[in-house]
Formats: sequence, C-alpha cells, structure tokens
Amino acid sequence: MSSAYILVADDARIGDLVAAAAATTTTALVVGSREVAERVATSGVDTVVRLVGAVDDAPLEAYAAAVAEIVAEASPDLVLVATRPAERVLAGAVVARTGAPVFTMVSSVHVSDGSVELTRDAFGGIAQETLRVAGTAVVVVDGGPAVEAGTPVEVTERTVEPAPGTTVVEDHAAERAAVDLSRAPRIVTAGRGVKAREDLALVDALASALDAESACSRPLAEGVGWYSRDRYIGVTGQHVQPELYVAVGVSGQLQHAVGARGSGTIVAINADKDCPYFAEADYCVVGDLYSVVPAVTEALS
Repeated sequence: MSSAYILVADDARIGDLVAAAAATTTTALVVGSREVAERVATSGVDTVVRLVGAVDDAPLEAYAAAVAEIVAEASPDLVLVATRPAERVLAGAVVARTGAPVFTMVSSVHVSDGSVELTRDAFGGIAQETLRVAGTAVVVVDGGPAVEAGTPVEVTERTVEPAPGTTVVEDHAAERAAVDLSRAPRIVTAGRGVKAREDLALVDALASALDAESACSRPLAEGVGWYSRDRYIGVTGQHVQPELYVAVGVSGQLQHAVGARGSGTIVAINADKDCPYFAEADYCVVGDLYSVVPAVTEALS
C-alpha cells in the first residue's frame, strides 16, 4: 500500500492533509507538544510519532534535519505539509535531504501504485495542470481544520538531537489569532476602490450584516497595510470558496480572482462598468460603493 507522512509542528489543524492522504498508510511526524500529538492521534492517521529532543528549549525548526533524516529512511510516496512557517522549514529540509520535488498551489492529490498524481493551478491560475510524480513528492497545502475521526491511535516517542546553537529565550502570545478565511461561509472583500482607511467601516458593517468575515485584495494588505496579511485573498494569499463572496471596489485582476475562484455566488460592486471582476461575478452591481454598500447594509439590517 502507498505511504504518506504528514509533518506537524505545533498545530493540530491537519484535516485537509489527512484527506489528501486518503488510501495511504499515513504517519504523522510531530515535533510539537504532547498535547498536539494526542490531538493528531484522533485525526484518522494510522501512526503518530512525536520527536522528543534532549534540549527542552530548542525551537521547532531545530528539528528539521532530524525530520528530514527520518523521512529519507522511510522513503514514503507522499509528504504533506501545512502552509505554516515552521512546517515550511521542515518541508525545505526534507527536500534538501532527499532531492524530492516540492509542489504548492495543489488542489487535489491522488496516490496509487507507487506514484502521486497532483492537480494544481498553472500560469497564475488561468489553467490547471495534472502531474504524475514517481518517487517521493512533497506537497504544501492548507492544513484545514482540526478533526476527530474516532478512536485515537497510540502516540510513540522518538528521541532525536535538535540542531545546536539556537534556543528559545522567551515566548510572547500573539495579540490576535490568525484568521482562517478558507473555512468562512461568507466573505466581504475590500479593494482599492475604498479610498481611505476609515472607510473600511462601510465594508465591515456590510460583513456584520451578512454575518461574514472581512477580507481584502493584495494592495490593502501588502501595500497600505490596512488589513493584516492573513485577510488578503489572492494567488499568494488565502484561497477561499465561500458560499457567498462579495467584492467591494475590487478590480478583479487575475492575481486576486484566482484566490476566490470556486466560490458559490460572487457579487461584485464597482463603479467601473468595465471592471474585470464582472466577468467572474454572478451578480454585478455598477455603482459608487459609497452609496451602494450603505444601502445594502441598511436593507439587510
């Protein structure tokens, strides 16, 4: 039977990784806490191995070489990694150690007969390509939610040596939790048509009326910094497929449109009747967002 390894740092949200590893014998390799390992043990994997280091204050990334060595010894067909900072370091170490190819922007994974078949966006999202990989393939995808699939499997521990020279001297809790827009049923996104930061209140009010999450196009996160990067939707941001996606003042360049492709219903509000996003939208509202958005919000309230 085909085999897969899931690399887990200190976050047990691996539902999409477990789904991608379906029909394989799946091992979760955990470098995080015992609590995380025990949560992973209920996710539907076959085996959970938690790496324990002789140095208690080593950062998770210091275990990358040990993880890579274990994966190289096992030579699985598939290695799955969530697109999170520590996990990406682990994936990089595996690629460097094994020479395996790494794939991102993957929408589906199928493993059979010792080969991995992947479907992913190509050419900036205007097309999709299907690839067949012989040998180990490293795939970086969204982690998905935490899942509890039933009876937990046993967590075994393996002692390894973390890379020397780096220690954690202090931890600071984040002031806010990162947002996972990929699970939101409704999203309202602000674009460059919003003229001032204080005007985002209009977008947030509409989102509140729809019981939706607020998001943005790339310029509002990486350009002017009005939103945190975890609320940016696009090729290099979050990819979403909500039931309802409302784009307010979003021009709809391909870089953004790809991030919301697959949404159930797309509503675009823009003053430009030639707005490119109208070609993607199910409903197109031509009008000044400063008039349209308050009117829609009032009607919904």
